[in-house]
Amino acid sequence: MWKEFKEFALKGNLIETAIAFVMGAAFGKVVTAFVEKMFAPLVGLLTGGINLNDYKFIIRAAKSNSPEVAIAWGEFVTASIDFIVVSAVMFFIVKTINTAKKKEVVSVSGAPTEVQLLGEIRDLLKK
Repeated sequence: MWKEFKEFALKGNLIETAIAFVMGAAFGKVVTAFVEKMFAPLVGLLTGGINLNDYKFIIRAAKSNSPEVAIAWGEFVTASIDFIVVSAVMFFIVKTINTAKKKEVVSVSGAPTEVQLLGEIRDLLKK
């Protein structure tokens, strides 16, 4: 059983998936920092100092013995912007990779096959 687990754990797909997961988490932190520290201040500047994270619908105000109950819609908007930025970047990465793959396939398919080359050699030898 240990041997089977070791083979499973050391397979390339599992290791690649783990690396992608860690890189995705780090990328998420970068995007969050970009949105919160660079994008949000610009939006605030353009909108007169508005900080989206501060906006919420208060359902019940805080009392001495209970906390405030509120819907933090501003944080939701910020998280949605994070998602849109990540989605756009991932789209462009996948699109670039797919374009590179298509060029590679075209260059390989444009090359003559062995049969075509042998046919050309035969025709040249006939001359």
